[in-house]
Amino acid sequence: MNTTINIIIFGIGNVGSTLVDQIIEKHDFFKEKFKVNLRIPIVCNSKFALFTKRPLPLNWVEEFKSLSQNYVIEDIYDYVLQNELENVIAVDVTADEGIVTNYIPFIQNNFNIVAANKKANTLHSDFYKELRRVLHKNEKQFLYETNVGAGLPVINTIQDLYLAGEKITKIRGVFSGTISYIFNRFGNENVPFSKILIEAEKLGLTEPDSREDLSGKDVARKLLILSRELDLNNEFEDVKITSLTTERIDALSKRNYSISKELLDKDYEIAKITQSENHVLRYVGELDVLQNNLEVKLVSVPIQSALGQLKGADNLIEIFTESYGDIPIVIQGAGAGKKVTARGVLSDIIKIAKQFKVKKQFLEV
Repeated sequence: MNTTINIIIFGIGNVGSTLVDQIIEKHDFFKEKFKVNLRIPIVCNSKFALFTKRPLPLNWVEEFKSLSQNYVIEDIYDYVLQNELENVIAVDVTADEGIVTNYIPFIQNNFNIVAANKKANTLHSDFYKELRRVLHKNEKQFLYETNVGAGLPVINTIQDLYLAGEKITKIRGVFSGTISYIFNRFGNENVPFSKILIEAEKLGLTEPDSREDLSGKDVARKLLILSRELDLNNEFEDVKITSLTTERIDALSKRNYSISKELLDKDYEIAKITQSENHVLRYVGELDVLQNNLEVKLVSVPIQSALGQLKGADNLIEIFTESYGDIPIVIQGAGAGKKVTARGVLSDIIKIAKQFKVKKQFLEV
């Protein structure tokens, strides 16, 4: 017998809309493979919500435009209660800190949570700990694999190693697909840094203002998340960040920045030509677990090393452990993109759905 899973999606931007499409397209596969019926009774953006009692059609975007309505979060709780929806998963594919304030009420209203949004795991440690206390008390799940490596199994691997008693000594890697793309090209082509940055913007690989990518803050958030997985008591301010921009660049208006990227070229050209032979530049995040030191910085690595051989927009994370010594566990693959991120979110949804299925079977025995 099939178990119905009710998925409430917050955020229908690039990743959110792709996720909805993937759930609709793979509905029959999951029903046949895992005996779970994935339903999407509510789809929301920041202002409007579509409430539906029937399966979403492939042209759900048009339905959202014509049938969605203004809502407040209490409308979500009321709808779930009135329609006696069970096995509810709130899926946060926004980048909004505001929705994170609802995580604890979600749990208290019997929701599980899957999030691509990093905010809940990078706010002050008091909130981080309270969220987990409430999860434990209410026996709910909160999965967020895509917080660090999009579709790559970074968090799960670290959790499995740590829970098995393995001593992790260091985590290092290229955590940004955007910055990976820029430096992978910069190391192999005789092209100014600014030209590659502009092309990355045109390809949609950067944030609307690419200084956000160049600031290193996103990499820092990922390091913070990983440190907390290892029970290190850190805050965002503890991460040492060497930005890829300058104070002069940061002070420019968005318009002036758009026409002034050449100001970045000289420093990177100097860094490129003064490094050792057969080396390339990489922008890495490094967590020294033994020293509890978190750092985001530009480094020069041998071109034949794992980091030196990166291509395209791939991420690469090295996990050093006591058992493996100087030979790290390496996780590599696409670290950005709406399809791989949506697929990673869907994977977390399926993990919770399978647990619902097992619990139902146990109760029916």
